[in-house]
Amino acid sequence: MKRDRRLTSFLKHKLGRVGLVCLAVLYFGAIFADFIAPYGMKDSNELAAYAAPTTLHWIHEGRFIGPFVYAKRQSRNPDTFRLEYREDESVAYPLRFFVKGSPYKLFGLINVDIHLFGLGDAKLIIEADEGSGEEARTHAVPLNIWGGDQFGRDVFSRILHGSRVSLSAGLIGTALSVVIGAIVGAISGYFGGVLDTLIQRFIEILRSFPRIPLWLALAVIIPPTWPSTYLYFGIVIVLSFIGWMGVARVVRGMALSLREKEYVLAAKSAGVKPFKIIRAHIIPNVASYLIVVSTLSVPGMILGESTISFLGLGIKEPMTSWGLLLKQAQSISAIQSYPWLMLPGLFIMIAVLSFNFVGDAFRDALDPNGTVEKLEA
Repeated sequence: MKRDRRLTSFLKHKLGRVGLVCLAVLYFGAIFADFIAPYGMKDSNELAAYAAPTTLHWIHEGRFIGPFVYAKRQSRNPDTFRLEYREDESVAYPLRFFVKGSPYKLFGLINVDIHLFGLGDAKLIIEADEGSGEEARTHAVPLNIWGGDQFGRDVFSRILHGSRVSLSAGLIGTALSVVIGAIVGAISGYFGGVLDTLIQRFIEILRSFPRIPLWLALAVIIPPTWPSTYLYFGIVIVLSFIGWMGVARVVRGMALSLREKEYVLAAKSAGVKPFKIIRAHIIPNVASYLIVVSTLSVPGMILGESTISFLGLGIKEPMTSWGLLLKQAQSISAIQSYPWLMLPGLFIMIAVLSFNFVGDAFRDALDPNGTVEKLEA
């Protein structure tokens, strides 16, 4: 009955339901990014550099032929020196589903080259200039539904691939910080005394440092020559090293109360070892609160990874993340000329808000009396 009431309370939270749906879509896209994205993470096309989002058409020369795109001609504006594109409406290139493209490994195991949608074999047209005798690549057929970046890479595909790093870093970093915080907080609250005082003073010293400078200081320690995978785990460890302190304070406050309960005192009297009591009685009784704290901590982890990568101290090429993608839009001129480069920031905002909504719903369902907020204060 209690579980049913909690589930009902969660489902009644409208924003919580919206956040849960958004997160489901985001993580589904991250898991199947290779299949959904029309291009691979490293695929580039210099003829699509800073290409505007591709417009889908449905009617060609008065006939309905389904979704298609026109090829684009690339030219440079003599006044602004910006790359500009105009559609060549002479030929329509239909959008196809389940087409062959860049090979990838599905779930890292199966070699596949099928993508959800794309243009099939209509990749690039080479035209010869009249009388030149040489080929001039002036005619491209890119499918960039959210535009292209400075290297002609598809922004939509890059956002999908980048979501794997940003979303997984939030979950893994939060999981590590919760485990560390739960263990340290339970030990601090259960034993009390000098050990509790030392742990709490250490936490207060760490919490006194501004978060972003501390992130950057720790990120600088990671050697930039490391492979991308090592850098990823290094950033996750940096984020979890800072995130455990709030969890430890919450668990410590609850452990102070739980250690006086009858079943804990009975276990002590029976000669049960302290760490077994912590594992069997303290941690399980704070599990519901750890779920709430975990859900509310993930947005901070996502923002932390994005901040470090945006400042150039996090994820490096050829890997990508939302923060690294957003780095291309750090100048006013880039935002004004190529506003689609800001799209990764929109996804960061959606993910953060969704986790906050779900966290609020969990808190209302699992902690209706606001115990976590009181302990954090």
